[in-house]
Amino acid sequence: MKLILRLIISLVLIVGLVALIFSYQQARQEEGRLKAELGKRADVIAESLKMLVEPPLTAGNTAFLQQIMDTFSNREKLEGVDVHDIAGNLVAISKGLSPQLDQDPHLLADNIAQVKLSGVGYGQIIGPYNKPVYVYSLPLITGHKITHVLSLFYNVDYIQERVHILWMNSFWRLLVQILLIAVAVCAIILLNVMRPIRQVTEWIRKVRKGEGAGELDARNEFLLGPLVSEIGKMAQSLEMARLSAEEEARLRHSGQSLWTPERLKEVVRLKLGDRPLFVVSNREPYMHNRNSKGKIECIVPASGLVTALEPVLNACGGTWIAQGSGDADREVVDQNDKIKVPPEEPKYTLRRVWIDKDIDEGFYSGFSNEGLWPLCHIAHTRPIFRAGDWEDYRAVNKKFAEILVEEMEGSPDPYVLIQDYHFALLAQMIKTRRPDARVALFWHIPWPNPESFGICPWYKDLLKGMLGADLLGFHTQFHCNNFIESVDRFLESRIDYEHFSVNREGHTTLVRPFPISISAGCVMPASNSSSHAPAIEDLLKPYNLQARWMGVGVDRLDYTKGILERLRAIENLMDKEPAFNGAFTFVELGAPSRTMIPKYKEFVDEIVQEAQRINARFKTKNWQPILLLMKHHSHADIAPFYKAAHVCLVTSLHDGMNLVAKEFISARDDEQGVLILSQFTGAARELRDALIVNPYDIGQMSQAIKEGLLMDNNEQAERMKRMRNIIKERNIYRWAGELVGQLTQVRL
Repeated sequence: MKLILRLIISLVLIVGLVALIFSYQQARQEEGRLKAELGKRADVIAESLKMLVEPPLTAGNTAFLQQIMDTFSNREKLEGVDVHDIAGNLVAISKGLSPQLDQDPHLLADNIAQVKLSGVGYGQIIGPYNKPVYVYSLPLITGHKITHVLSLFYNVDYIQERVHILWMNSFWRLLVQILLIAVAVCAIILLNVMRPIRQVTEWIRKVRKGEGAGELDARNEFLLGPLVSEIGKMAQSLEMARLSAEEEARLRHSGQSLWTPERLKEVVRLKLGDRPLFVVSNREPYMHNRNSKGKIECIVPASGLVTALEPVLNACGGTWIAQGSGDADREVVDQNDKIKVPPEEPKYTLRRVWIDKDIDEGFYSGFSNEGLWPLCHIAHTRPIFRAGDWEDYRAVNKKFAEILVEEMEGSPDPYVLIQDYHFALLAQMIKTRRPDARVALFWHIPWPNPESFGICPWYKDLLKGMLGADLLGFHTQFHCNNFIESVDRFLESRIDYEHFSVNREGHTTLVRPFPISISAGCVMPASNSSSHAPAIEDLLKPYNLQARWMGVGVDRLDYTKGILERLRAIENLMDKEPAFNGAFTFVELGAPSRTMIPKYKEFVDEIVQEAQRINARFKTKNWQPILLLMKHHSHADIAPFYKAAHVCLVTSLHDGMNLVAKEFISARDDEQGVLILSQFTGAARELRDALIVNPYDIGQMSQAIKEGLLMDNNEQAERMKRMRNIIKERNIYRWAGELVGQLTQVRL
């Protein structure tokens, strides 16, 4: 309350002082304006009266002169008129004015002197009898010279009254302003300061006690929003640290050990010491774009890779080298194309690389995504190999190699983590120039069998480039086997199957499986969760749909994801099981991907047409079997569908890992829901409690959907609990820790 009182008093004093200054200035201006108007009016009347007075004055007709004086008395605030000679002697005066002049015979001496000196009219306010009057004097000419002075007397009380009214209005206006300020200050402080503080205090209290505190939304707090947001983040970090500590203590007691960001940081510090780490990827961890208002915003692209590697770089303060893709990326870097990140607490360096648009098209859209992507996924889509695309691919790899070597200059024994199929040639380029560097390459997509891989015209170049790495990682052992077999088929080398390594020209490459996962922080026991699954009717209501059961699929609109097969399985379910007609709706949250490539655009059109065809067969007034939502969905958009769905379909025709399966499990803190998972995903080798299906078998998939929808709640809970434990223990931090750990053990 004292704070509010001090603020109100301070504001009142400031507003009062400002109002006083402006009121004084306004009063002075108004008084000057009224005096100027009075002077003009007096001059006009005096000139008119002068023409009447001069003739009788010249003729000496004092009687007629007196009559004129009396006629102009008490007219339009004119109290009287008189005539003096140039020596100051009274010649004629109007009725009612003589007694006052008699009291001060020298009253008009200044006016007469000014008129005599200048020969023109002169006016001023004088106060002969405790009542100020305005006296305007005009010279009278007889015999071609000034002999007399005509004076007009005006009552100026009205000027003082107007100024007084102006001051009174200012006073009342100030009083109203003070009251409004007091009310506004009280409202602002109570609603936008005290209330958020109370909310944050209560929220922190709940976090401290371990109660379900939910999320703290400060977007609408325009005064304390940033502060509330930062406090919320700090408290949430403390809560996550507390939960991690509790989980770590529990696991230590049971002889287990959970990988957390803190543990990953400690492992990195221990393993790397003071030696630098360099990460190379095509996608950058932070983008800078201009929003609709022209303001630069920093965006974190949705990526498991960022989640995994950020704790590593935060711990060692390394350098992340990536292609700049934001429309404002160039505006925020320094002269060396570098910027410190994360923005709120910089800990490592992001070095951006600029690729010409025409070269990037051949590198990314061409060889990477029309060549290597379909080649490795074996999804019955023919790869396209163009010599020009291959040259662009080599050029980009070479450019990244030059920049990486430049960044490593002066750093002895550096560590390098290269990410994904965009940089198959980079490891060899680096080792050629920096043999002291320890280089790891992680391949995030599948590796095909030798027969499939051999159709690439540059298969030997790709294998040689990848074998430049000291450590080569894939998601599964099956992919490692395929790679070793490809090397054995196409290159002269010595393969050690016992240690799973390849020795070529004196250099040894270790080949290891590192199954990637998601953050352990998002997988908590059900008892610690305060979230509730949204109602299906609430999710479908915006689309005027109703359903008893709901399924969900979350995918990039890519031909490897088995989306068409999934839709046809739903059609088969409707044909074979009429009980689900009108009761089951499948929601496909599809994000458009690589739309500049014709094959992808054709595939999206095919998905839309197939969904429309199936819906046309079965839909009713308030129901349809398939709801296709095509846009880029945020985690906040997807989470309610994960939580409410009875089944989640992950039916990839071929996939490296597929983290959607793990995201669905992590979202199900109610330990309900059924995961239907393709046998051709890396996740199927870990999540054996999912309903594993062959996505090419439409009948098997529709039967799995039926089984999942009708599965007993207890069985759902048992399966979900086991899968949640798996992804909690085999999380993204374990992936990064094991990858970095094995890299540091490489012998050069």
